[in-house]
Amino acid sequence: MDKKKFILSLDQGTTSCRAILFDQAGQSVSRSQQSIKQSYPQPGWVEHDPDEILRQQIAVMQDAVAQADIEPAQIAGIGIANQRETLVVWEKNSGRPICPAIVWQCRRTADICASLAKDEVFAGQIRDKTGLLIDAYFSATKLMWVLDHVSGARGKAVKGELMAGTIDTWLIWHLSGREAHVTDASNAARTMLFNIHDGCWDKDILSALDIPEVILPKVVPSSGIAATLDPAILPGQIPIAGIAGDQQAALFGQTCFEKGMTKNTYGTGCFILMYTGHAPMQSQNRLLTTVAWDIGRGLEYALEGSVFNAGSAIQWLRDNLGLFDKSSECDRLAEQVADTGGVTFVPAFTGLGAPHWDMQARGMFTGLTRGTGREHLARAVLEAIVHQSQDILACMQADADIKMPVLHVDGGASVSDVMMQFQADMSGITVDRPQAIETTAFGAACLAGLAVGIWPDLESLRQIRRSDRLFQAGMDQKEKEKRRTMWQQAIVTAMEHGRRSVR
Repeated sequence: MDKKKFILSLDQGTTSCRAILFDQAGQSVSRSQQSIKQSYPQPGWVEHDPDEILRQQIAVMQDAVAQADIEPAQIAGIGIANQRETLVVWEKNSGRPICPAIVWQCRRTADICASLAKDEVFAGQIRDKTGLLIDAYFSATKLMWVLDHVSGARGKAVKGELMAGTIDTWLIWHLSGREAHVTDASNAARTMLFNIHDGCWDKDILSALDIPEVILPKVVPSSGIAATLDPAILPGQIPIAGIAGDQQAALFGQTCFEKGMTKNTYGTGCFILMYTGHAPMQSQNRLLTTVAWDIGRGLEYALEGSVFNAGSAIQWLRDNLGLFDKSSECDRLAEQVADTGGVTFVPAFTGLGAPHWDMQARGMFTGLTRGTGREHLARAVLEAIVHQSQDILACMQADADIKMPVLHVDGGASVSDVMMQFQADMSGITVDRPQAIETTAFGAACLAGLAVGIWPDLESLRQIRRSDRLFQAGMDQKEKEKRRTMWQQAIVTAMEHGRRSVR
């Protein structure tokens, strides 16, 4: 048997760095994971240490290879999936970041965005060219903030002494021995600086935001050899051959290759993507148009809706309220009651994403009584994750004018049977959970594997994916409408409260 039959997938997420080694059958051979620290220096601010991310990512990739007891030369390629929109800016000569990484959840540039959005012509250009809405979620205003607030940054940027990029770019630059300053189209499309029609950085937007193009990475295909791993990390001249933002990687890993196929990843946030093919679809319901991937046949597109807080709300119950010791206990608590007892939770810790796009909304519980117990709170949090997702799914189906037959699900929180059943009930859509819920890492592996010939085509990837369980809708229509009405009333209250709090 040919010894080069493995793909090493790096999955750099919001809360951890992971590495998973896949064989040619798409099976996980070994895995390693390390947590990373999130910092909250001010209300609404979220930061990471880029150097910690790099150290942990290298450590887990080396550990995964060691666990598998294989020679690095047996690794045919490396695929990288990363938390999107998170920005790193570093010195070209020293390689040192000039400030902490500004995480996608960070809202420090909300005022900048509000000011930019007042110019309706410019807001329209952003929408038309990038497929996005002006929001602090995306990388562009984070980069503006760094250039304006870090001493000397703008002068160095103009001289080409700084480099900027999302986490994939930061990692690849270091993993390649500081040779390759690159990103792929799926990550570039999340910056609010990339023209998704022309496939390049948009000079008009860069000029309007006063961002020098020289500090931005080269945009390369999602599947294709972009760099070679520094042999000091792992010997063997291993190609870095797959790059995608984590949500596009999950869409690819779910083998959503036909128009209308949709997935929801339940992670720190929830991210729903519908594959729309080679033509971008403009949403009429405040969803985003984004690049799905480029596998060598031109840009392919997706509709996307993002929920900012999903699994993070479960973590909040665990870490801040101390309702349980392990996140898995949330599901067991929720199973103890048939419903929330009239409680509704809105997890707007960092505002609301699609389709509401309210940066000022704040989290809240409503309907609390003396009889409310921690099991009701746990169930309310799980149901809130579903309600947020359903808001997006309803918009997505209206935009595409289709009825989704299946919703493919993945991510750590998708192991919750309570939540997946409630998702099926609220959406009326069959929920398909795969045997391997690590579809983000698998998608990155697939992109790399296609580039280096481990898998010959898309059909070979379809044959690898297998379902674990299908959840069918079964809730009475009146009960469903009652639950949805309670949620919609709570959302309005959360947004009104947020507006009052900033006056």
